[in-house]
Amino acid sequence: MSEYYEMKIVGLDRKLKKCPVNDKLDIAAFIMFSDVEVTVKSAEQLLAKAPEFDVLLTAESKGIPLAYEMARQSGKIYVVARKSVKLYMQDVVSVNVRSITTANEQILHLDGEKAELLKNKKVLVVDDVISTGESLKALECLVEKAGGTVTGRAAVLAEGDAADRTDIIYLEKLPLFFKD
Repeated sequence: MSEYYEMKIVGLDRKLKKCPVNDKLDIAAFIMFSDVEVTVKSAEQLLAKAPEFDVLLTAESKGIPLAYEMARQSGKIYVVARKSVKLYMQDVVSVNVRSITTANEQILHLDGEKAELLKNKKVLVVDDVISTGESLKALECLVEKAGGTVTGRAAVLAEGDAADRTDIIYLEKLPLFFKD
């Protein structure tokens, strides 16, 4: 039977399933998919803390509901960095990333038209959780390659040491669970 971590996220009680990363570490899985209430309130609170921006950028896939809702509430556009190149994509801009929640290295891709939306723009990078910061670095690299400027980094949760960072905006701290 799985163990859960109970916490308040934007004032709402949630139970997050603990998942093993390796023999020494578990993380609590925060999945925004299907949780409309948390998504709407998180977007509202992050936008209240966010610096000025023109475009939102997130990585496929767990950050998409948050980026969509932040775009809806702010009237700004959002762009999704894809995990694979799709047939419609041309002049693709790509970067490598290794995240704590993904077993293997991945590559994030922007279609050339989407990259053009970032050019000379102030970009707010958003995600559901910032942990090691590797996904964040990859998104920042995509912004740089596209000719935009990152004006902020925002997430619903800051996991582990990420909560000590002064360069990110987040709503709640999420602990790591170390095993003996």
